[in-house]
Amino acid sequence: MADNSAVRDLGSALGSIASALESALTRFGTQGTRLQRHGRLGGLYLAELVPNLLVVAFGAVVIWSASLTISEASFPRHVLGVAMGLVVAALVWRYDYRQLAGMTRALFVLDVVLMLMPSIPGLGYSALGMTGWVSLPVIGLRFQPSEIAKPVTILLMASLTSEYNGRIDTLADYLKLCGALLVPFLLILTQPDLGTGLIVLVTGAAIIICGGAKRSWVLVTIALIVVGAALVVVTSMTDGLPHVLKQYQINRLVVFMDPSVDPTGDGYNLQQAKIAVGSGGLLGKGVGNASQAGSGFLPEAHTDFVFALLSEEFGFVGALVLLLLFACMLFSTIGLAMRLDNVFGRLVLVGVVAMWGFQVLQNVGMCIGIMPITGIPLPFVSFGSSSMISQLASMGLIQSVWRYRTKAG
Repeated sequence: MADNSAVRDLGSALGSIASALESALTRFGTQGTRLQRHGRLGGLYLAELVPNLLVVAFGAVVIWSASLTISEASFPRHVLGVAMGLVVAALVWRYDYRQLAGMTRALFVLDVVLMLMPSIPGLGYSALGMTGWVSLPVIGLRFQPSEIAKPVTILLMASLTSEYNGRIDTLADYLKLCGALLVPFLLILTQPDLGTGLIVLVTGAAIIICGGAKRSWVLVTIALIVVGAALVVVTSMTDGLPHVLKQYQINRLVVFMDPSVDPTGDGYNLQQAKIAVGSGGLLGKGVGNASQAGSGFLPEAHTDFVFALLSEEFGFVGALVLLLLFACMLFSTIGLAMRLDNVFGRLVLVGVVAMWGFQVLQNVGMCIGIMPITGIPLPFVSFGSSSMISQLASMGLIQSVWRYRTKAG
């Protein structure tokens, strides 16, 4: 009886929270509409911008906390990355995104160049077994071109797909779009960076599907991808056959299936991440009190496993707040896409939603053991200036679509 009473009390509390949230969002939407009608903040899509900036602020608190015990988590560098990203976002917001709709060749060349930059002698910089960074001579600036290539790929695929005006009639056109997407995907795999490659693939696929691809073509493509992925895994695990995947990637897949296989090696990160998430409890241990990260048990706590760090310090409630903010960002962007008359703009929004949604799913999933470890950062939270600038530029794209919308209800 006590358990049933507790469940009823919890249900009542959650219902009250949901009602309060709905009421607050309604009031916020009404006030935002009123401001826009009077010409103030009319160029800003507040329904997406406000939760986005709150996520950035939340992430800054998490990285500041991490910097107390992790020397690599430089809080000034994180703030600098946020500042640079906001400047880029403002420039993108001011630029009329519709001018990029016909620049397919330029976008394609830019995408290829960004993917190839780490392979250029004298520019490429290797870290963590991957040559994915570029170190510019003289000034010593280091960045990750593949992060910048994410929004470029979105613009490229949206530009190509929008040419069909929402209806891809022939198989040849569908294959043309798939071929264009394969170019940046295969180039990023040469670094090798499977995580970013998956983001590029999922983002481009979402744009093609929403751009009017026939269901039968999509289903056949998915089946071929599954069969191809299975063959790659099998050959990479068989002596005498070509090994497409690196050994550490194979180990991650094996550990994902059974973490107990290697508890002190490749399974260690997953076990420690799950311990950190679980030890946070309902309200967390408090800022700066993450014992798993602070004591060095949780590797990469400020980058790949930042969600585990956040969950340990802020608990279930803090993690839930973060996920609700992400949900507000995604659903507000989807709502704008559904009301938009411009096909190119609609597909740009689809790409941004797919990129953010997949990254959140993958990063959170790998911290709790429901997704394999791939090293994908948590948008707006993980430490890393290249990722922060790229994600804030994508936020600027959404704001540009709103600012220069042709027809929105």
